[in-house]
Amino acid sequence: MNSSSQKLSIVEKIGYSLGDLAANLVFQTLVTYLAFFYTDIYGLTPADTSLVTLIVGLVAAFLFNPIVGVLADRTNSRWGKFRPWILYTSIPMGVVAILAFSTPDFSYKGKLIYAAVTYTLLLLLYASSNLPYSALSGVLTGDMGERNSISSYRFVAVMFAQFFVQVFMLPIIIYAGHGDMASGIEKVMTWMAIIGTFLLLITFFTTRERIVPTVEQKSSIKDDLLDLSRNRPWIIMLSLTVLVFITLAMKGSSYVYYFFSYVDKEALADFISPVIAGLSGLGINFFGSDPVSAGLGLFNAGGIIFMIVGISLSKKLADKYGKRDVYKYGLLAATLFVLIFVFFKPQNVLLMFGSQILHGFTYGITIPILWAMIADVADYSEWKTNRRATAIIFSAMMVGLKAGLSIGSALVTWILGLYGYVGKEAAIAGQEIVQNESVVQGAKMLVSVYPSIPFLIGFGLLFFYFIDKKMEVEIETELKERRAK
Repeated sequence: MNSSSQKLSIVEKIGYSLGDLAANLVFQTLVTYLAFFYTDIYGLTPADTSLVTLIVGLVAAFLFNPIVGVLADRTNSRWGKFRPWILYTSIPMGVVAILAFSTPDFSYKGKLIYAAVTYTLLLLLYASSNLPYSALSGVLTGDMGERNSISSYRFVAVMFAQFFVQVFMLPIIIYAGHGDMASGIEKVMTWMAIIGTFLLLITFFTTRERIVPTVEQKSSIKDDLLDLSRNRPWIIMLSLTVLVFITLAMKGSSYVYYFFSYVDKEALADFISPVIAGLSGLGINFFGSDPVSAGLGLFNAGGIIFMIVGISLSKKLADKYGKRDVYKYGLLAATLFVLIFVFFKPQNVLLMFGSQILHGFTYGITIPILWAMIADVADYSEWKTNRRATAIIFSAMMVGLKAGLSIGSALVTWILGLYGYVGKEAAIAGQEIVQNESVVQGAKMLVSVYPSIPFLIGFGLLFFYFIDKKMEVEIETELKERRAK
């Protein structure tokens, strides 16, 4: 391995992080609004929404990601293994993102087919861009401290994307479409796609791959898969990734239903009115167009702001106590502040906002650590086998991410259907949309009990993950010595 010049400039760290900002303009939209878009804007039934998100998502997870991982590890170009993928997928992904959130005037069957095709293409291009992007973090440097620093830069950028999508996007959609959310979301997605494309190009031009396999290092796909099957930390991290993203998809997709169906609108309007007045005084007027969307945006804002605070503490805590222990107990605390929502009444708006802030802070501590731990698993594999297969390890984790996202998103609309939720398809058919009382309780369970279960299982799994602080140092030291030779 060539490991010279392991320190990265601030420009390169920022340039790399902009790739995640771009990717999360798409990803956070899928997590937060895809289910709502399909059921309440596009006009699919909850059952069909669940079917599309689950089947397409699992195909992407178990087919697209492994193929991209294998191909990326075997890519050789003057730009490296992973950077060419970022370059060539930047424009196509932007175009397909616009198409996936468009609302063509087709028959119901035509709309169902269109949704399946565009969502499939979007996940294919997302895998082809984001998987090599994630693997790139493992070859920018072999220095563990620098790797932790990269993760912090990267996930601060993620939080900016999340902040825009979860705080501003729904009010802007309503404002831009003058109440027509179909028109509004097409306009917003167009600008997001243009910005995201430019950000990915910046990532390509500002980064450099430093960890390069030697000519002597060759391995077959069979060797790579055999290495993974014997790698217990990888198996645990794969399972943990699935569980974490099931929870993120469930609660992320459910908040919009929770605010429209469960939260008392009068109590919410009274609580946020001073903030809305202050924002109007600053010239930010789109929050006043709808109190529910404004309340949801401000609710998410509190969580994200304190999530960024948690992220800022993550590296310091991980350096001192080790990634595993900080992640484990941060995840447990974050779970408790989700579970507590089951006790809140519709009028308890202050408690809802307070719990969201505390959840954001404790979960924020864990965010950069997850991907740094996955990079550590790639180092562990090299340490044990003398072969490095960065992309296939990251591709396996992307399988877990996509599977978790797909399962979590599908569970939301499937569970809502069980509780009797009625979406836009009823209005299209000329029926009046009236939600029954069970839907209200279902929305509450979807932001409390149901998403807590995968987090708690993930917490338990971390007791079997043995790469602690001491082993991190041992692996880093030995690999540096090998690469120096």
